[in-house]
Amino acid sequence: MKIFMLSLGCAKNQVDSEIMLGRLREAGGTVVENPDEAEIIIVNTCSFIADAASESIDSILELAKFKKNGKCRKLIVAGCLPERYREDIAEALPEADIFLGTGAFDKIAEAAEIKNFAPLHVSAGSTACELQPECFFPPPDAAPVSSAPRVRTDSHTAYLKISEGCSRHCTYCIIPKLRGKQSSRVPEDIVSEARGLIASGVKELILVAQDTTGYGADLHENITLSGLLEQLALLSENLWIRFLYGHPESITESLIRTVAAHTNICPYFDIPIQHASSRILKRMGRNYSREDLYALFDRIRAVLPEAVLRTTVIAGFPGETEKDFDLLLQFVKDIRFDHLGVFTYSDAEDLASHRLSGHVPKKTAKRRYHRIMSCQSEISLQKNLKYRGMVLTVLAEEKTEPGIFIGRSMFQSPDVDGITYIHADDELQIGSFVRVKITDALEYDLIGEELKGSG
Repeated sequence: MKIFMLSLGCAKNQVDSEIMLGRLREAGGTVVENPDEAEIIIVNTCSFIADAASESIDSILELAKFKKNGKCRKLIVAGCLPERYREDIAEALPEADIFLGTGAFDKIAEAAEIKNFAPLHVSAGSTACELQPECFFPPPDAAPVSSAPRVRTDSHTAYLKISEGCSRHCTYCIIPKLRGKQSSRVPEDIVSEARGLIASGVKELILVAQDTTGYGADLHENITLSGLLEQLALLSENLWIRFLYGHPESITESLIRTVAAHTNICPYFDIPIQHASSRILKRMGRNYSREDLYALFDRIRAVLPEAVLRTTVIAGFPGETEKDFDLLLQFVKDIRFDHLGVFTYSDAEDLASHRLSGHVPKKTAKRRYHRIMSCQSEISLQKNLKYRGMVLTVLAEEKTEPGIFIGRSMFQSPDVDGITYIHADDELQIGSFVRVKITDALEYDLIGEELKGSG
């Protein structure tokens, strides 16, 4: 049986998709790259913000056309969109045949009805759509284990999910409802998976979770991200390790010093602050202040002056005044993040923030969005210009045309940051580390030349 999967949303979704593909292949399915060849089409969706939900719906409707014009006989919709809208999803999207919530990924082979598997049936533990056989919504499951089969979509970079769910209560966030409370994997299981990934040729491990720096808090055994990184750093010297989605409250001195102590841990801190007005942070349910944030980044730079900082912020959150926004903009100017992403506030009735007063007009939120982006683009260019003349280690990822490759330095995370263009006279081995002299810099990207004999 030929299967096509479209994975939308974040890196955590990508891990879920790769595990679902692993289960399908283990059950006898064949993964194809073109939907017109597929008998089964699966969309792993995102619904974190309105734009993501719209993209998911548009993709479902587009792929549903292959039921009429292609070989597809079943369209499966999985993940956050059906989980969030479980009460209405079947009626709203009759084009789909099966809906799987975030706790049902392990049922993907049954949903596809691959040979040797019994067809999916609704269990007594399901909720909401349990009387409709096309819906399956058991409670959100724990994080994956190392023994779960997986079809990786990148041969040299792998996302490693270290926990599932979130136990925080940010008013703008739906994740705890979609993914449940935090459930951390034990370190031994994560290290075991990491060993297997390294043995398969992976050169970069990226640790992800809904609350990565809160890892281990639910295990009650003094298990921390810092300790996990210490174990992973010992596995290979020819490896990059980075973590994404850090929370300001749980960036400890121990974590900072662990990053500083190991050359194979990227000195890269992805810490979404969301805002820098103490008043707005309180309305967001973020338990830290503007002063706490200044102190945090001072601590990081005191230990790691060369640390690369990435963050995301929300413009136009309910109650945000011009004064609040000016505080955020000034903070961005003061800290001078290497990378920064901005979202305008995305409202929905199932969010606690929906009930807050002072909703900001979309036009105002968009204007504030552009002001932050304009400020950050200048900072990003200035930050990149400092690399001119420097020699960086770059992970070669793709050949774009004769003599030109693209890759990333330690300071560039995949998909969300810029890239490094590499001019090389000879062929570069994709997935290898090469030494590159940076000759020029753009707003988000770097340009350089391979140093001979560096591969």
